[in-house]
Amino acid sequence: MQRARAEQRGRDLVIHLDRPLNQDHLETVSGGQGEFYVDFEVADPRKASVQQRRLFFALLHDIETYFVVPSEFLKSMFYTQYEFYTAGKSISLSDATESSVSDANTLLDLVIDFMFEWRVPFKKGYELLPKEEQYFIYQCCRHRVCIVCGEHADIHHVDVVGRTNRNKIDHSQRHVMALCRAHHSEIESIGSAKFAAKYHVPVTGIKLKIEDLQKLGIRGNYGGD
Repeated sequence: MQRARAEQRGRDLVIHLDRPLNQDHLETVSGGQGEFYVDFEVADPRKASVQQRRLFFALLHDIETYFVVPSEFLKSMFYTQYEFYTAGKSISLSDATESSVSDANTLLDLVIDFMFEWRVPFKKGYELLPKEEQYFIYQCCRHRVCIVCGEHADIHHVDVVGRTNRNKIDHSQRHVMALCRAHHSEIESIGSAKFAAKYHVPVTGIKLKIEDLQKLGIRGNYGGD
């Protein structure tokens, strides 16, 4: 994992890397064109929050109930997975923790990934934090899991598509969410506001990357990609 720090200069964001980039790798990902795109997340250095700790243990309880395994075992497993994922960095969510909000977000993402991978149901007894909420919506789309009931889902366009030929649309510029056939029909029948109030779920959707859309089999006009 390569780390970097950034500084803002007007509308530009200047990235300072901790070591030189692998030039051979750059040529591979850019196709020899010298141009490539980078995903980045601005780190939040504040101390990991109580809400993050509560959410972590609530998710562990869901897994514990589903698999009937001790929560301490699960906690140790995910802490170890975090260390492996971050190349040896440790984490703690105790009151005296030195781990940051961003560290806790990474840990929570690993737990959410696990739950989707193993089809562990998400309970309704807690609220996902804003960052995890977006990640949850993304994983629902990626795994075609209905955000309401967990059944197999279609990809619902939040932005109205109308009668346009969908193969000619750049779906990466549209907000989407995952809904099963029944809930897909319902949101179109009663509208987004009533649907959100009834099921207490976000209905703003997210934008998916082109590679995610292609993996989901959603054809569109992606500029020749």
